[in-house]
Amino acid sequence: MGPGALFVSGLAAGLVAGTASCTAVQGGLLVGLTGAGCCEDCDHGKAGPWLVAQFLTGRLAAYVLAGALLGWLGSAVQLPPQARAGLLVAAGITVIAFAVRLIRRRPACARHSAPHSTPHRTPRRAAAPIMGAATILLPCGVTLGTEMVAVSTGSALSGAAVMAGFVVGTSPAFALLGYILRRLSRTRLAAFAGAAAIAVGLWTIGSGVSLGGWLPTSPAPVLAMTARGEQKVDIWAMRDGYRPAMVGARAGVPVQVTFHLADQGCTRTVTLAGRDHTLPATVRLPPQPPGTLRYVCSMGMYSGFIRFS
Repeated sequence: MGPGALFVSGLAAGLVAGTASCTAVQGGLLVGLTGAGCCEDCDHGKAGPWLVAQFLTGRLAAYVLAGALLGWLGSAVQLPPQARAGLLVAAGITVIAFAVRLIRRRPACARHSAPHSTPHRTPRRAAAPIMGAATILLPCGVTLGTEMVAVSTGSALSGAAVMAGFVVGTSPAFALLGYILRRLSRTRLAAFAGAAAIAVGLWTIGSGVSLGGWLPTSPAPVLAMTARGEQKVDIWAMRDGYRPAMVGARAGVPVQVTFHLADQGCTRTVTLAGRDHTLPATVRLPPQPPGTLRYVCSMGMYSGFIRFS
């Protein structure tokens, strides 16, 4: 498949599947742009669209570069799940900090509304493309699937093409989100938008903690073995999680885990035993010691457990 066809493929993935999941995971960084100073109130927000455009430009540049590297070097340049988990926690903390600034912004504007007060805008505008580029560090499930396509191309040009198409496909949703956030930040609803952003930040932190496996696990029942003594576990990836969420297996015996894809969503990419797998997939595990093995979707939202006993 040539670069042009890969661009179209990435564009379709961004428009159809990536819009909701990517804005949910990465859109919180746009809150940083809505917390701009009082000057936006003075010039009726004319800088708002320009800041969002810079955000999208930085995002495009980062994704194209990442696609080229993935196509050239392969999966070796992908972040492991533990590193992504730490970045999710850091991003959640950042979003909460931005949200607090958004909530406190309007009182600050009232105190500095003198004719000669001139807030500094350069640092914020410089930060816009940086925050856009930082979204590459917070991939949603569809993004990970697109990155795996870039890896499989074996070409820097083809990898860049599929990632560029994906960014273009998701950009309208980000532009709309940026517009809505900018409008809300200049109304009495700014406090409600900030509260919602805090909830998003907490959700992002929770996703990172879940993806990193830093939560205690619950015991799972032990299921029956096959007649031949070979363990086979079947799990269905639904839009709202994995079914069954808890299964059992015998310790010390190899196990084959087959993930069936029932619905399209973030559950289509699963992290198991430190590796990412795009579903449908069959994962073979060596004999495991007694204990609980946890798997999780790429966004850290949904998890399941295999208990070995």
